[in-house]
Amino acid sequence: MNDAKNKLAEKIIAIKRKKKLTWQQIGKKVGMSPIWTTAALLGQMSMLEPQAKKAAKIFGLTADETQTLMDIPYRGSLPTAVPTDPLVYRFYELVSVYGTTWKELIQEEFGDGIMSAIDYEMTMERLPDPKGDRVKIVMHGKFLPYRRY
Repeated sequence: MNDAKNKLAEKIIAIKRKKKLTWQQIGKKVGMSPIWTTAALLGQMSMLEPQAKKAAKIFGLTADETQTLMDIPYRGSLPTAVPTDPLVYRFYELVSVYGTTWKELIQEEFGDGIMSAIDYEMTMERLPDPKGDRVKIVMHGKFLPYRRY
């Protein structure tokens, strides 16, 4: 179902590499955060026309490819239920180990509900450390209480 988006993502990655661009630079040119822009260009978000046109200019995309950037995706990019890529697996491991802890703490603070992955933001930065640089990821989403009806 995501074949067109997957093929386009592969093309974009190849052009990105050839042009020696960073996701940070691309996000700035598109006018969105580098995290959201990366997700959109990898096929997990739909761009609005102004963003898609800016991306098309950066990557020399056709009108059909530009439309593909605006199409609503079938979300979920992992090829297997349990990720096999070591970096992605660590996030799976974090959810496996800390998921119930996060659930308890969030629900104690906010009540019965979830953190939105739609009304959501994430930032990532490198933290220099003499024992080895660290990755800092901050996620925050709107709390959505379960509705009783």
